[in-house]
This record gives sequence, structure tokens and C-alpha cells, in this order.
Amino acid sequence: MTTTTTPSTEATTGSARINLGFFEFVITIALMTASVALAIDIMLPALPSIGQSLNVANTNDTQLVIAVFFLGFGCSQIIFGSLSDAFGRRNILVAGLAFFAVTMFAAALTESFQMLLILRFVQGIGAAAVRITTMAVVRDCFGGREMARVMSYVMIVFMIVPIIAPSIGQAIVFYANWHWIFILLGCVGAILALWAMLRMKESLPASERLPLSVGAVLSGFATVLTNRITCGYMIGLTLFTAVICAYIVTVQQIFGEVYGLGDWLPIAFAGTAGGIAVANFANGYFVRSFGMRRISHAAMILFTVLSVFGLVLALSGTPPFVVSYLLFSVLLMFFAVIATNFTAISLEPMGHLAGTATAVTGFVSTTVGALIGGAVGQMFNGTLQPIFAGFAAFGIVTILAVLWAEKGKLFTHPGDDSALLEAGGGHM
Repeated sequence: MTTTTTPSTEATTGSARINLGFFEFVITIALMTASVALAIDIMLPALPSIGQSLNVANTNDTQLVIAVFFLGFGCSQIIFGSLSDAFGRRNILVAGLAFFAVTMFAAALTESFQMLLILRFVQGIGAAAVRITTMAVVRDCFGGREMARVMSYVMIVFMIVPIIAPSIGQAIVFYANWHWIFILLGCVGAILALWAMLRMKESLPASERLPLSVGAVLSGFATVLTNRITCGYMIGLTLFTAVICAYIVTVQQIFGEVYGLGDWLPIAFAGTAGGIAVANFANGYFVRSFGMRRISHAAMILFTVLSVFGLVLALSGTPPFVVSYLLFSVLLMFFAVIATNFTAISLEPMGHLAGTATAVTGFVSTTVGALIGGAVGQMFNGTLQPIFAGFAAFGIVTILAVLWAEKGKLFTHPGDDSALLEAGGGHM
């Protein structure tokens, strides 16, 4: 009997490792990953209703419903990386989904804005457990090109969520009230937790687990912070996490209050989210021909120039909606390209420590990015000046961080002689 259980678990690769077919594996991982995005984007149309219902005096404070979720999600990622290595993926995944569901149901019952913010923070912790363990399961089951193939399919499903989530939220608010958004999210979490318990096997055998160690976490920080490339690009990732955080927490006020879109908000948001999806697909197609550095460095510079242009327009008055919308759409497309390539570049020097480095860079970039992006959101004053100023500042500092990481050279790595010849020296 033993020869058909434990050894087969260790030897089996691919989706069969957790007892799922390939298609079922992709859909399961995609839906679990997408539940995190759903918990953020579905809230956008409900922020004014939450503010009115819970007597929030300052409309900027409703942004915190999203910002504190980002914060909880970011600061707990590094914990779940170590926990899943020590206790297995499935245990932490099921616990995270259950915790996510329970805190959603609790939020549906609250009548206090302060309690809602506390619950949103702990919901972010549950979401981090889901995110980290699902990515670990993919790494356990697949490697190399097969892992890239799986992640491509997962991202197709994942990208649909930001496009449709605000429309779902608006429909719920229109026909019921904001409490039912949390009930829906709680049901999603409960169903996924039950599915994981019934259908998924453990992907990390006991023989491959690592002892829980604070030293390993501290060693991971030391490794990341002492590597010039990883640290420099992590700074860039942090600032571009702040970009998306600042945009998401203020988009309802920008489109709703500044431009008075009202019920058209979900459609406008879907357009910018669709642009991010297109940019990701285009990056996947062109990156083989042009390389990660050329594409992301060009995007970084263009992002900064366009942000400064937007700030100049905003300082002279409120730009026409079409102009602002096009600017935001293009800037977010650049964001997608930068975030994707910076993540890959930051992990290049890490080798077998890529898992630890992913946890450390995710912890730093999401936590600090949420704090900085949230601070920009709190500066909203009825104009587009704060967000364009924030974007411009993030772009400028990112350029400086990349110049430091690459020892003053852009578009190519200093040690890559062939790339230097192709790029004509690569000097900026």
C-alpha cells in the first residue's frame, strides 16, 4: 500500500501531484489567485455607500477600505512563505481561505468604520496566505517552460477579474447594499476552502519540508539587501506598487467626483484594467526579441515623462476627461510592463534562493508601496495634481534606483558585453 501513496506523491509531477487534471488545476489556481483581486476591485463602487452608511466625515478616509487590505496583504507575505515550507501548502491554503471567508462574513455584520478597517486588514492577511501558497503549489508541480505555460493560463483568468469586478460591486450596491459584497466574498472564500479540502492533495511531501526558522527569513533579507540588482529593482517594484495602490484608492473619487461618471465608473475602470491585460500579453510577445531591460527601462522613462506632462496639465486646471483617461490608460500599461519585468530582473541573481527572494521582495514592495500609495491617496484635494505628482516622483526615483543597480547604464546589463554591442553601448 505504501508504494502507491507516499512515493508516488514525491515522484509525480505536474497537476497529478495534487490529484487534479491539468485544466482543473489551472482553473483552481486561477480562481484562488483571482479572489484576492476580487476582494479589492469589487469594493470601488461601494466606497461612497460605505462612507455614508458608517458616517465617515472625510471622503478620503473611505480609501482606507482598500489601502489597509493592501497593507495586511503585504506585511504578512513573508510569514506564509516560511509557514508553507514548514507545514505544507494545503494546510496553510485551506486555513487562509477559511480565515478569508470568516472575516468577510464578519465585515458584512459590522456597523463601525474602525472595525471594518481592522477586518479589511486581517482579510489582507488571509489573502496573502492564499497568494503565497497557490504560487508555491505551482512551483512544486511545474518547472521551467511548463511553469511559464501554466502561469500564462492562470493570468488569462486572473486578468478578467479587474475588468468585471467593479460592475459586480455596482450591481450589488444598486439592488441591495454594500454588506452583500462581503457576503459574496465570504461565500467565494468558503467554496474555495471546501474545494481545496475535498479535491487538492498536498504538493510538498513531509520529507521536503524545511524547519520553521527566523534565521532563514533574516538571511533572506540580508541576501536581497546586499545584492545590487535585486535591491535596486525591488525599490522600483515598491514605487510601482505605490503607483497602482494610489490609482486604485483614488480612482473612484477621480472618475466619480472630478468627472462625475457615476454609474459609468465600472466601465471606465474596466477599460484601464483591459489595457493592463493587453500590455502583459504584448510584453510576453516582445520580451524575447528585445529583452526585459530594454522594454522596462523604456517604459520607465516614458512613464515618468507622461506623468510630468500630466502634472503640468493638472496644475493649469482640470484636463478634459478624454485626455486624463488616455493618460491613465497608457501609464497603467507602462506600469504592467515595468512590474512584470522588474520582478523577473530582481530574481535573476538569486538562483536557488528565488523563493526566499520572492517572499522578501513581495513583503517590502507591497507593504511600503501600500503605505506610500495610500499617502498619495490621502492627499486627494478634488484635483488630479496629487496623483500625477506622485506618479512623477515615483518614476524619477525609480530611474535613479535602476541607474544605481545597473551602475549607470540603462537598456542593458553592465556585464553583458554582447548586449552592450547590440545596444551601441547602452549609455543614457
